[in-house]
Amino acid sequence: MTHPPAAPNYIEQQAGSLQSGDHLLLPDGNRSAEIQRVDVETDDFGTPAMVLATLTGGGGLRIAAASTVLILEAAAEAEGTQSDDAGSPVQLVEPATDGDGARGDTVEPDKSREPDGGAAAAAVVVPPLPPVPPVPPVVSGPSEEDLALIPALEGTQESVVEAAAAAHPKSVGVLLLSERLAKGINTKSGSCLKDLNDLAQELFIILKDAKNALAVADLLNVLPFDGNRGRWSSVEASLALSSYICRQLGQEERAAVYEKFLRAPDAMETDPFKARINAKVRQRSLNEPNLYDKEIFRSMDNSNPDAEREWRLLRLEALLFLRAHGGSETIGAPELDRRIGNELESVRS
Repeated sequence: MTHPPAAPNYIEQQAGSLQSGDHLLLPDGNRSAEIQRVDVETDDFGTPAMVLATLTGGGGLRIAAASTVLILEAAAEAEGTQSDDAGSPVQLVEPATDGDGARGDTVEPDKSREPDGGAAAAAVVVPPLPPVPPVPPVVSGPSEEDLALIPALEGTQESVVEAAAAAHPKSVGVLLLSERLAKGINTKSGSCLKDLNDLAQELFIILKDAKNALAVADLLNVLPFDGNRGRWSSVEASLALSSYICRQLGQEERAAVYEKFLRAPDAMETDPFKARINAKVRQRSLNEPNLYDKEIFRSMDNSNPDAEREWRLLRLEALLFLRAHGGSETIGAPELDRRIGNELESVRS
């Protein structure tokens, strides 16, 4: 009588303890797959938050680090046995017996008695690991060809700010920002980068001074992404503004360079699985942007023009960011140009 194969035994394990070689029960509850690679993402406090499990044969799973998952018990035991052997090769031996069947010294098995000539007595065959794919080069910063399309800095960074302030002596906003920046520009300081971006935005959006706005923005635009998203947000907004200004001036190539710089961090992820996840999240944010509609309407209902203007400036920044990406699946470039024009008219009036 033929018996059906026994159901596999699974044991519970925290996702943060998963490792290569574990056979993980998939979310459908019917199949399992071997884990080829495990990466752990931490939150901003350094605590493991997300486990990215790349599966053998392709695909992957995102699992919360604190979740409990099921893995094959046999695989876990085999892994523990191999670690106990300290890497020594597995040898099969069978006990020698005397005439009474008493246990004697162990001897090598007689391979001649095996139907396949001893093949069944081979040790556990471990398949070779798949080759590690080459790691693409990390985008470290603007290339020389790209930088050639951006006018070189004349004088010091502080002198650029002083020239912009001199062109608008009656602007209180420009005066306050330029006074802070005149003390010294430190591109490692997030507050300094924000002041530069605010100054560029003030010059173009409020004062319609494209020339000085680009000159100030270029102090930020040539900075490479260093992994700090807080500091990069000011550079990102400056690049989006510069791209729009250049397209309005007919400088398409220069605008394309700014857009290339803006998207550079997206190409820095070397892990294919993480890159796919990041691309999906990024596309979703482009398709469903926060344009602050509720906040703007609430300010209008409350007859609060100052609050309305601040919210419209945030909406304008979001629209410029979308435009620098060429639009999205929900809002095309022509529609974005129309909306940006409307917002500029609103905040300037």
